[in-house]
Amino acid sequence: MRRFLIQLLIILICFLLQTAFFRYLSLNDIVPNLLLIPTMSFGMMRGRKEGMLVGFCSGLLLDLFYGTIIGPYALLYMYLGYINGFFHRVYYMEDILLPMLMVGANDFVYNLIVYVVAYLMRNRLEISFYFLHVILPEMIYTMAMTLILYKPLVKINRWLKRKEEGSDAG
Repeated sequence: MRRFLIQLLIILICFLLQTAFFRYLSLNDIVPNLLLIPTMSFGMMRGRKEGMLVGFCSGLLLDLFYGTIIGPYALLYMYLGYINGFFHRVYYMEDILLPMLMVGANDFVYNLIVYVVAYLMRNRLEISFYFLHVILPEMIYTMAMTLILYKPLVKINRWLKRKEEGSDAG
């Protein structure tokens, strides 16, 4: 229960940072997708189930506050968290390169799906413009924020793991 509440708090903090704080730090109207960072992190650190749960909660927040219908973002983030969970076995917490690459790949897939649904289906075929002006800058910005947020998430996960192991022993 403690883990779930702390993860929910992390998701809420990332949501508020992404939607409120970083609106003032946007670069050419591009903000980092901070909700991908805990989705990726907990998926890689804890496995597919945890990645799905964190991803679902992250996407649900976006659906509730910014979506026209409930479900698409929750489903997309949930799948991304599930896919990140496959890397749980080959993942080392000290390694920062794999999480950065995964966040970059997640952001690329996320924006590609958003492009297909929001633009391509309406016959707007400017994929190169969208890639250069939206996808690539957001990927770089999100990967840079991963450098800042990833280590605290690892420390929180280790602390939670110690608490869980301590409560299981007693």
